[in-house]
Amino acid sequence: MRIEEKLAAMGVTLPPSRPPVANYVRAVQTGNLLFVSGHTPTRDGQDLHPGKLGREVTTEQGYEAARQVAINLLGSVREALGDLDRVGRIVKLLGMVNSADDFTEQPRVINGASDFLVEVFGERGRHARSAVGMGQLPGNASVEIEMIVEVAG
Repeated sequence: MRIEEKLAAMGVTLPPSRPPVANYVRAVQTGNLLFVSGHTPTRDGQDLHPGKLGREVTTEQGYEAARQVAINLLGSVREALGDLDRVGRIVKLLGMVNSADDFTEQPRVINGASDFLVEVFGERGRHARSAVGMGQLPGNASVEIEMIVEVAG
């Protein structure tokens, strides 16, 4: 089954890639690697679960936010590659979590993205990953994730 058919069967619609808010691009390909800039959890033009994990945002809400970030990332990958079936493998995620000082569940939050990518791509979705806490993220986003993708063919 093609990746976009699988997403449709899962009830997932990829959003169009939003224009960058500063002097950068959403994705850059060099050789067979696609480097995707950090994305935040927006849905239908609205921020999803803004705030700090461990204060305004629960771990479960953070998980949902990270899943939404993965969906947004795939929208930018599709725009860059033209076809998600060109994804050879998800190589690496850097997951940044807007964390209260005593919040330590960053890996559980970023699992929202990791679990989704494995659900979509199977073994090709398994990736290396870092999940780190941050004192603040742009726009008070709860999560920001960047991704490296291997391009097939």
